[in-house]
Amino acid sequence: MGDELTDLLASTLAPLGLELVDMELRSGTVRVVVDRGDGADLEMIAEATRAVSAVLDTHDPMPGQHYTLEVSSPGVERPLRTPGHFVRAVGETVTIRTTTGSQGDRRVTGRVASADSDGFVLEGDDLPEGGRRFSYDEVERARTVFEWGGKPRPSSGRRHGSAQHRAVPSPRGADREKVTTS
Repeated sequence: MGDELTDLLASTLAPLGLELVDMELRSGTVRVVVDRGDGADLEMIAEATRAVSAVLDTHDPMPGQHYTLEVSSPGVERPLRTPGHFVRAVGETVTIRTTTGSQGDRRVTGRVASADSDGFVLEGDDLPEGGRRFSYDEVERARTVFEWGGKPRPSSGRRHGSAQHRAVPSPRGADREKVTTS
C-alpha cells in the first residue's frame, strides 16, 4: 500500500502547489513531509493536513489501528531519499552514511557537485582526490547540513555579565538572534 498511498498523496497535494517530499508509516504514526519552491508556511501545512486527512479517511493506512497524522515541512536539515532530492541539493553540504560493505568511510560529509538518476558526486577536502561519485544503492541515509553563516568570533574570555548570542533559523531560513544572559 505504501507506493499507492504515496502516489495518491502526491496527486492530492500537487493542486495545492505542494510536493510530497516524504511519507513514512511507523508505529502508530503517519508522517508526511511537504514542501514548495518558496517554502511551506503554517497556512499551507494546515491546508495540506486537511487534504491528507481526507485521503486517509477513505484509504486507511493502518486498518484497525489508531494512528497520529503528522504533516510538516522538511526543515533546515532535510532527509535526501530520492534522486530528485539529490538533484535539488546540488551545491548544498550533505552528510551521508553508506551501506555496510561500501568502500571508504561509512560517514561522509561534502558538497553535492552533481546528481543524476544513477547517483551523485560529493566534493570535499576529506574525500580522496577531493571528490567521489556514489550510487544511490551505496547510501543508507543522507541529509542536508545547515551551515551557519560566517566564522565564530573569538572569545573575549569574559564569563560573568556577558550575553551569549546564537542564531535561530526561522521557518523560511532567515536568521534571527536569540539572546540569553548568564
